[in-house]
Amino acid sequence: HFELVESGGGLVQPGGSLRLSCEASGYPLEYYAIGWFRQAPGKERNEILCIDKSGDSTNIADSVKGRFTISRDNAKNTVYLQMNSLKPEDSGIYVCAATSFSCSNADFGSWGPGTQVTVSS
Repeated sequence: HFELVESGGGLVQPGGSLRLSCEASGYPLEYYAIGWFRQAPGKERNEILCIDKSGDSTNIADSVKGRFTISRDNAKNTVYLQMNSLKPEDSGIYVCAATSFSCSNADFGSWGPGTQVTVSS
C-alpha cells in the first residue's frame, strides 16, 4: 500500500518560514516525481513546485519564485517544501502528489491528505 502524508503546517507570522514534509510509504520514493499543490480558501487547487526523480525541480507558480524551494531525500522517503518570506496569500491547504512519469508530463495518481498553513499576524 502506497501513501503520502504531509506534515509541518501551522500558524506563522508574515515574513516567517516553514518547512513542510511529504513522506512516502509502501514503495520507495525514488520511483516517483513529486509535486506540491496549494488550495487557498475559495480557490481551486494549483500546482506550485515539482521535483523529478533526478532531483531537478520545476517552479510552476510565479507567486512563489525565489521564496519556496523543493528538495528530496530518498533515503528518508521524504520530499520537503521550504517556504520563506511567507505572505498571508500563501495561506491554504498544501498537498503533495506522486507520479511515476515526470514533472513535465505528469499524471498524479497518489495524493496526500494535506496540511494547513496559515500566515497571519
